[in-house]
Amino acid sequence: MNEHLSQKIFPTTQLEDADGEGHNSSTNPTMGEIISKRFSRRNFLQGSLAVAAITATVSPVALMTAEKARAAGKSAFSFTEVEAGVDADHHVAEGYNADILLRWGDALFPDSPAFDPKNQTAEAQSRQFGYNNDYVGYIPLEGSSEHGLLVVNHEYTNPHLMFPGLVSIVDGKIKQARLSKEQVDIEMAAHGGTIVEIRKVDGRWQVVPEGKYNRRITTMTEMQLTGPAAGNERLKTSADGTGTKVIGTMNNCAGGVTPWGTYIMAEENFHGYFSGDLPEGHKEAANYKRYGVPEGAYEWANFYDRFDLAKEPNEPNRFGWIVEVDAMDPTSTPKKRTALGRTKHEGAASIVSKNGRVVFYLGDDERFDYVYKFVTEGTYNANDRAANTDLLDSGTLSVAKFAEDGSLQWLPLTFGEGPLTTENGFASQADVLIETRRAADLLGATKMDRPEDVEPNPVNGKVYLMLTNNTNRKAEQVDAANPRAKNAFGHIIEISEDDGEFAAASGKWEVLLKCGDPAVADVGASFSTDTTKNGWFGMPDNCSIDSAGRLWVATDGNNNKATGRTDGLWAVDTEGEARATSKLFYRVPVGAELCGPLLVPGDETAFVAVQHPGDGGDDWSGHGRPSYYEDLSTRWPDFKDDMPVRPAVVAITKIGGGKIAV
Repeated sequence: MNEHLSQKIFPTTQLEDADGEGHNSSTNPTMGEIISKRFSRRNFLQGSLAVAAITATVSPVALMTAEKARAAGKSAFSFTEVEAGVDADHHVAEGYNADILLRWGDALFPDSPAFDPKNQTAEAQSRQFGYNNDYVGYIPLEGSSEHGLLVVNHEYTNPHLMFPGLVSIVDGKIKQARLSKEQVDIEMAAHGGTIVEIRKVDGRWQVVPEGKYNRRITTMTEMQLTGPAAGNERLKTSADGTGTKVIGTMNNCAGGVTPWGTYIMAEENFHGYFSGDLPEGHKEAANYKRYGVPEGAYEWANFYDRFDLAKEPNEPNRFGWIVEVDAMDPTSTPKKRTALGRTKHEGAASIVSKNGRVVFYLGDDERFDYVYKFVTEGTYNANDRAANTDLLDSGTLSVAKFAEDGSLQWLPLTFGEGPLTTENGFASQADVLIETRRAADLLGATKMDRPEDVEPNPVNGKVYLMLTNNTNRKAEQVDAANPRAKNAFGHIIEISEDDGEFAAASGKWEVLLKCGDPAVADVGASFSTDTTKNGWFGMPDNCSIDSAGRLWVATDGNNNKATGRTDGLWAVDTEGEARATSKLFYRVPVGAELCGPLLVPGDETAFVAVQHPGDGGDDWSGHGRPSYYEDLSTRWPDFKDDMPVRPAVVAITKIGGGKIAV
């Protein structure tokens, strides 16, 4: 996630720049070094790679001339682009509706209290839609693309935007007061996830409050640890001597829906919730340092001992997992599936391989960290949902190693193999999974530039990896063929697994896009020349593959200072002569990030999550100062004086009906 100016002003809020400075001190090569060496060994690179490699040495005019024939091909997307920019509202392509479906505080049950921002309670929040919606998934009911369950992650909270009276100006300086226990409890209730029934009526989506599957999952929901690490001594606390029960989940970023229809919540920046110091000489010290624990961005330890390392030193080991929820059973206990490893998970997109095993792709969102893949031991049974219940408890977790020649190896994180032995401090597979990052370090995995969403494409057989940015990359790690020192704009990698088998142990990789303004030669962006001034973007974060196999990219970090535009949703061509052409379809209000893009089967609806709107505006002429509850840069989506800014899920449909962008 990208740093926002207001988070520098309000230090007690969750720092969404939780990728921080990076906690990987291994000597493994970075992706920048790999790309640089690869480019320097090739005399001519085809497609978008060519532009990225030679921008530093060839004039923009020459590039345009050479590229124009390739860029002239027909795009797979048909719509009139939105104009890039910054203002207080959202904007969608001409001919489309962008309807607010769910806002922070909206009712989810018949007995949910009305949203009252000046009189919030944790009890009310637990019956209302949570804060900062991120991942959005859809589980059809009876196979319908117009009636199903919407599953949504609630990643984190922004107290300065949520609570009145918290921020004051003293001697010209902005200060934020400490949170009360009630405010902390509201924060805890606003985290987690939402499962809610929705239905399309007369072309517009509606929430069904009486839906029997409706559910809120929070930091107070009891969960079960399963898989190889469950019951390990390192997961036991004073509240749970078995090491198998956890209260709650938090910082749920991107996620997924499994082929058998369960909801995946990925725990990302868990380190920010812990405070205090480990006892002197504690055995978890090195482990926690690798994950940046404790950061102390939240004040929860002031009221709950489990977030204080001095009182519960094992508690952080119980977070950073993939959580599976049976959305069809609102009484079910969510399960933290330890077989998929413990990292700062950005997501968990899955696909059934040719051999019937289910493959999950996982990004670890921090500068210089890794990309992972999990392949189930068992095979998927499409005719028996119950037979898939525990598929995620056994399988092989691997980490990616990208080579200079464009090849890719998936290295298994298996206890007893290679360096993952007792000599290196691993006593069992549980240790390997609890310390997934250290295990990957020892295997020599490739350091990446903040790997976030990783999405397999069932239509063309490729895998798309979003790398948001890495401003810490040093100049000596790049050369003329890869001019991306202090990589501010990120890039997208396209992976082709061997023989088109997603479960393969090896594959090939290519750079689809290097992001940023292509008009600035030093940036080295590689959009095709058919990409307009509105079509380029920086900081790719989440992505989605629609039914036709087309790629949609959501961004995090565009703002007036960095790019002169807000974040949004871009349609990106990946095939044919239009490859690397991008078009802006939807943009968010000032201060917001776009998350969770989802094309519902049939491609007649796109759901998007607008997260932390109004969290910024210092460098926008329409506001020009810090944004907080009493002085907001936008009051989207209500635009009422008595309502604060509210994160929301938006349903985008074509006016008159029909498929999107066709």
